[in-house]
Amino acid sequence: MKTQKFKTFIFDLDGTLLNTLNDLAASTNHALLTNGMAKRSIDEVRQFVGNGVRLLIERAVEPGTDKATIDRVFADFKTHYMHHSLDTTRPYDGIMDMLHELHHRGIRIAVVSNKLYAATRELCHHFFADTVEVAIGEKEGIRRKPSPDTVIEAMLELGVDKADAVYVGDSDVDIATAKNCGIPCISVLWGFRDKDFLIEHGAQTFVSHPSELLEFC
Repeated sequence: MKTQKFKTFIFDLDGTLLNTLNDLAASTNHALLTNGMAKRSIDEVRQFVGNGVRLLIERAVEPGTDKATIDRVFADFKTHYMHHSLDTTRPYDGIMDMLHELHHRGIRIAVVSNKLYAATRELCHHFFADTVEVAIGEKEGIRRKPSPDTVIEAMLELGVDKADAVYVGDSDVDIATAKNCGIPCISVLWGFRDKDFLIEHGAQTFVSHPSELLEFC
C-alpha cells in the first residue's frame, strides 16, 4: 500500500519530540513535598501526563485534597518547572536529524502541546528554533487537546489547511486530537505510552524511530 504523503507535520511535545519526564516528575514532587504530601514515582507521573499540567497535579495529590490545596500545589509546580524545565530534558535520539530533514524538504512544522504555554515556547525556542515555525501550549481562552482548537490555531498561524496535515504524538490524547481535527495520526513508540495501550485507543499507524517519519513526506 502506498504511504500517504503530508506537507504539514504537527507534533506533540512531551513524549514525542522531548523526553521531559524526569523534569516533570521533579517539579511535581517538589510541589507535593512543599505541601506535605508524598512523592510520586516516575512511572506514576508517566501515567498522569498528557491532559495538561493542572490535571497532572490533580492526579498526583492525595485523594480527597481540597481545591485550595490543589491550587497551591499547582502554583508551586509552575514556579519550579519554569526554572527547571531544561535540567534533564532532551530530544529523543534521531529527533533533531528528522526535523532538519523535514525542514530541508520544505515541510511545515508546528508543535501543539498541553504543556504550559510559556514552557512550550521556551523549550521549542531552545531546541527547535530553526525548524519549528509555530509552538502552542495551554493558555487561557482556548481549549486544550483533545479539543481541536490548538491544532486549528497552529494551522491558521502556518497558513495551511488540514488537507495535507498529519498529527504526530505518543498518547491517547493525541489520537483523539487528530480525530477531532479530521486529520490522520501517526503514533510514536518511544514515548510515554506503549503500543498495546495505543491500539486500545484507536491507533493505526506507528513509527519506532523518528527517521521513519520521513517516509510520510
